[in-house]
Amino acid sequence: MDVRNEGRGVVAIDGRISGLAEATIPVLDRGFLYGDSVYEVVRVYSSNGGGYPFALAEHLERLARSAQLIEISLPLSLAALEVEVRAVIEAAGNGEWYIRVIVTRGAGPIGLDPALADAPRRVVIVAPLPDLPERLRREGVSVAMVPTGRNVAGPTPAGAKTGNYLTNVMALRAAKLRNAFEAVMLDGEGRVTEGTTSNVFICTGGALRTPPLATGILDGITRRKVIDLATRDGIRVLEEHVFPADVVAADEVFLTSTLKEVLPVTTVDGSIVGSGRPGPMATSLQARYMALVKG
Repeated sequence: MDVRNEGRGVVAIDGRISGLAEATIPVLDRGFLYGDSVYEVVRVYSSNGGGYPFALAEHLERLARSAQLIEISLPLSLAALEVEVRAVIEAAGNGEWYIRVIVTRGAGPIGLDPALADAPRRVVIVAPLPDLPERLRREGVSVAMVPTGRNVAGPTPAGAKTGNYLTNVMALRAAKLRNAFEAVMLDGEGRVTEGTTSNVFICTGGALRTPPLATGILDGITRRKVIDLATRDGIRVLEEHVFPADVVAADEVFLTSTLKEVLPVTTVDGSIVGSGRPGPMATSLQARYMALVKG
């Protein structure tokens, strides 16, 4: 099945593969009703031997950690889940794909009590990769800083990647209303945390700075890779609190994520960053990261 040519996707629900348009889940599933779910996004790169899901094992390990944090039992072992994901990729065919792996707490009577759920449900979606114009990598993007009032000590454990993304949805909407590509979210103390679907790095005086995990941000897989690449290149990397003034005054700013990879930022709240062009550190790390995923 050539999903890209058909403009369609492939999905597996509890191991049963179908076309994306034909896939259904019960309306009483708690992932749908309450965002009571965990998920991961994996990028598939095309290769001569078929689709290559980059860092799949690391993503599934993080899925397991998220599930543990909110007390959802994974319905399969990680090894079995990886086999299932690869089977869905094979059904989609060779190409570059977006994969979303979701585990919900299951379905049951309407009510917030998690004990109402019957059994965890797993969903694996393989869809065409969202378009990110190459010119954005060459020219950079704009971001807007958006206060969210988010606090690390909330009821949802920090670092869990759950389906409840309303804060991020509204932050991105606020950024789009200001003609920005992405929102950089500020916590209740006015500190930079992360983008709505990305981690944030700034470069000042030849050193990289990025908010620490203690801020409650997601432990991004791409973030980890970039920190490792920078460290190997002898670049000093500081995981410490970052404030809006630091971002505005930075020599360079860039975002990292599975889909954005390493994406330079050239405008913050309408102010030009550095020279107004992607800087040498972002450009170098962008090339190094692409060599890593292609290798």
